[in-house]
Amino acid sequence: MSETTTVTVPTGEDMQALGRRVAGLVRGGDVLLLSGPLGAGKTTFAQGFGAGLAIGEPIVSPTFTIARELDGRFPDGTPAHLVHVDAYRLGGASYAPGQDAVGRLLDELESLGLDEELEDPGEHTVVLMEWGEQMATALAPERLEIHIERPLEAARAVDEDGELTGDGDRIVRFVPVGARWASFSL
Repeated sequence: MSETTTVTVPTGEDMQALGRRVAGLVRGGDVLLLSGPLGAGKTTFAQGFGAGLAIGEPIVSPTFTIARELDGRFPDGTPAHLVHVDAYRLGGASYAPGQDAVGRLLDELESLGLDEELEDPGEHTVVLMEWGEQMATALAPERLEIHIERPLEAARAVDEDGELTGDGDRIVRFVPVGARWASFSL
């Protein structure tokens, strides 16, 4: 495993800029796992990531659709196909006798038609999966894990009118896993 990189991100705009920066480093076949609590900035990161891949459609949380597929371009101009997955609702408690959590998740992904795309993304496909920690080792032996933490004081950031804002320092840790990510550097 390569070294973990940690950055502090103070605003939503900075989180989008970080997403754009990471999009400039990916290539077809890459899998990125995005984790963090609700409101941490996962979708904001994904919006910047989509902008970095020149995706014209808005990037929204795929929570209720499980996965969205969007087309854009890599920085070198070649076609990019983004599969943005939200695994939050996957892996319910209804297990078959003897079935483990990973087996259950893989069954659900197969029923959605996502298993093959996640296990072996095509040469122009990048998978950005939110809430995918529980599937990481089963699906992607080579991946970039992006962990976003939102300290409690950041979750309470307020503007000049006393209204809660989306700003406040987030701690983002990049954990490269596998040979593909061995030389990862921001």
